[in-house]
Amino acid sequence: MKHLLLAALVAGSFGSIPLPAGADVVVVQTAPPPPRAERIPAPRRGYVWAPGHWEWRGGHHVWVNGSWMRERRGYVYHAPTWVERDGRWVMERGTWVRGGGRDRDGDGVPNRYDARPNNPNRS
Repeated sequence: MKHLLLAALVAGSFGSIPLPAGADVVVVQTAPPPPRAERIPAPRRGYVWAPGHWEWRGGHHVWVNGSWMRERRGYVYHAPTWVERDGRWVMERGTWVRGGGRDRDGDGVPNRYDARPNNPNRS
């Protein structure tokens, strides 16, 4: 256990803590760049827009374009975000959360990205 802790501390001094593939937690010392502007395609029935985001790969931030994801009835998708904690940046992975109300008109585009978030005439 001491060797693992020591390895994590040493790796942290190089800017990031490497974790096994598929790990849920990414911690780095480098802040992500500002999000890129994306053109969101027209809403698709039965799908939710997952906005683009920065991921940490190969020792630097890499942009991942947004995409449509199949809707999960009764769930709301929370996109990945970077949060600063104690001088380090932690990536909170995208996840589905039961309930919520972030897509009031049910067109698959979160209200914060929707030009008309309460459009009663959606198709």
